[in-house]
Amino acid sequence: MDVNFGPQERILWPASVLAGIVMCGAVYEITCTVSSRCFKGYSRLSHMQKVEWNNRGFSTFHALVAAAISFYLVVISDLFNEDVNGIIIDRKSWLSEAMFGVSIGYFLTDLAMILWYFPSLGGKEYLLHHGLSMYAIGLALLSGKAHMYILMVLFTEVTTPFVNLRWYLDVAGQKTCNLYLYNGVALFIGWLVARIILFVYLFTHMYHHYDQVRSIFTLGFYSLVAVPSTVSLLNVFWFWKILKGMVKTLSKRRKHSENGKTD
Repeated sequence: MDVNFGPQERILWPASVLAGIVMCGAVYEITCTVSSRCFKGYSRLSHMQKVEWNNRGFSTFHALVAAAISFYLVVISDLFNEDVNGIIIDRKSWLSEAMFGVSIGYFLTDLAMILWYFPSLGGKEYLLHHGLSMYAIGLALLSGKAHMYILMVLFTEVTTPFVNLRWYLDVAGQKTCNLYLYNGVALFIGWLVARIILFVYLFTHMYHHYDQVRSIFTLGFYSLVAVPSTVSLLNVFWFWKILKGMVKTLSKRRKHSENGKTD
């Protein structure tokens, strides 16, 4: 793997990682301040619930930013356009590098909190997910390869706000409200599209561009095959849990509705 640290990278990479860490800290404090003033139930939460509440605030913010930039670079911009000359596996931009740096800063911050409060903020599967994510993003950042595929994986963060909203409503005692049900359905559909179908497209795209994928350095090639495969298995595992939760919620709603009609 050839690593060339140009003047731009020497400033952009560490600055973007630091920006990600600072972003997490700032959004954490903003979430705490806004929630304490605008949500009456926040003061009644336990210390650990408040920590997770604020943690999910910056995870939601990062997810929205990462998904928006990934969508723009992969779908809207011409950076990875098939009609443009050049090998797709080698294409990158300052924006993709900056987003990768910010994401590494986010994953570092979130991982540090998970370890500090382990296992309250997440179990071993979260450690695996974050570790693989930082490894893959870091490798792409250092090598300048496979930015398109890493951006596709980053776009899957678009489902995170639905996961967090589900937790917020649960803690707030709103599991019986319609928003909880609608969010659950949205989470199911979003997860199916962004974390299941999108990975099928990713592997299909890699197959059709196998000559380009195989041309990168050995560690990069095997990592590009192994990391998305492992993450996709985690996504299927979580999707199964989401499906069971949605079926359980819908069953309870139907029974409640039938009992209401009987009464």
